[in-house]
Amino acid sequence: MTDDTEETKRPNAKYKLSKPDTDHTPSEEELVFYYNRERRLAKAPASVKKLYSEKIRRSFNLFRPLVADKPRAVLFFTIVVISIMIALFSILGVFSRYYSLDGNKLEITGIIYEDNTIVVLRKTINNKAINNRSVYTGAVDIAVSPAVQREDEQYPVFYHRIYFTLEQEEEYSFVVPFDSPQLAMFLQTEKTTLKIKVNID
Repeated sequence: MTDDTEETKRPNAKYKLSKPDTDHTPSEEELVFYYNRERRLAKAPASVKKLYSEKIRRSFNLFRPLVADKPRAVLFFTIVVISIMIALFSILGVFSRYYSLDGNKLEITGIIYEDNTIVVLRKTINNKAINNRSVYTGAVDIAVSPAVQREDEQYPVFYHRIYFTLEQEEEYSFVVPFDSPQLAMFLQTEKTTLKIKVNID
């Protein structure tokens, strides 16, 4: 028989379940660190030790993130190719509303005013052409017809003639007897023929 007066020892009797009464803050020497970087690196392979011992110098690079993987590289080079094509088309005048005719720069527009279709032609002399004395002056024959013709209607060709001079800027306007959203125009000098289409605003 066990004596009731004998204190029964718990298996975790030495474990302190409650916070001690004293407000004691342990020092660094008393703290037990279960993770030690130096001890872990001592058992690591030589390649891992080399990575930690060498300081990686990362220089700023703007191009590398743009082509870091295949999708980003494809997207980047696609944007570059499209930008180059747009620049070339702009230089060649594909997107421009201006036309060149023997050293003269032309801007041709069409407007509707009180049920009349008016063609407005603005001429500017190219400075390089006037310096080289290659700018054309004289008669310019113009033929106008609807670009889209209906089968049930026949449209005659409208003829007009204007004269270019050495004035830096000139403007010509004339009425055509067509009701069409787009006109086909032929401009002819003694040397050159220019064929264009003009949208009517």
